[in-house]
Formats: sequence, structure tokens, C-alpha cells
Amino acid sequence: MNTDQQALALAGLLSFTGALHLLHPSPFDSIVPPQLGNRRAVTYASGVAELGCAVLLAVPATRNTGGLCTAALMLAVYPANIYSVKRFWSSPRARAVTLARLPLQIPLVRAGWNVARAQSPTGLGDPRPR
Repeated sequence: MNTDQQALALAGLLSFTGALHLLHPSPFDSIVPPQLGNRRAVTYASGVAELGCAVLLAVPATRNTGGLCTAALMLAVYPANIYSVKRFWSSPRARAVTLARLPLQIPLVRAGWNVARAQSPTGLGDPRPR
């Protein structure tokens, strides 16, 4: 998959999950760490951030920024994934699902970074000649 396809795939995924955050927020509310305050507000903010990243990724002129923002967002929401493991530890099925989700975040961070790197005029340290 080339980086344009990767960017569009990420944009599609983030559009879907961002819309879910806004249309069906309850499941997302349940994994927001209580230390962050108003769970619904955090869920909505996360959904809006995902939709914003999707738009940035979909537009070739903003793909670099979109990739960087996507990588940062995937890192920023990782604590919620860790919290969900802790929260659902007593349920074997939910624990298995939440544990399985933890390593899946890594390819999303990497995909965002790869899109940003490929779209950067400097290559963000990419050793390949341009």
C-alpha cells in the first residue's frame, strides 16, 4: 500500500471512529480515565480530533500535518486503552479484547508517522534521495 492509499485508509478509519464517538459516545465514555474529568466532553473532543485528522489526511496539501496529528492523537489516546484493560480486568472476554487492542495502536501511530514522513519536503529524516 503506498502512502496515499495509507493516508486515505487512515482517513476512512478515523472518519468512522470519529463519527462513532459523536453518535454513540457511551462505550467511549466508559474507557476515559476519570482523572481527565468530564468523560463525555473528552469523548466528544476525541471524536472531533479524529474527524479533524481524517480531513487533514484526505487532502493532499495537508497530509503531512494530518499524519503528524494522527500519530500524536494515537499516542494521546493510548492511556484510555491502558485504563480499559484495568477497568475490565475482571471480565475474561473484555480483558482479552482490551489487551489485544494495546499492540494494535502501534501500527496506527506508525502509519500516521509514515504518511507525514512521505509528505514532508524534508522527508523528516528519511535517508532516501528525493
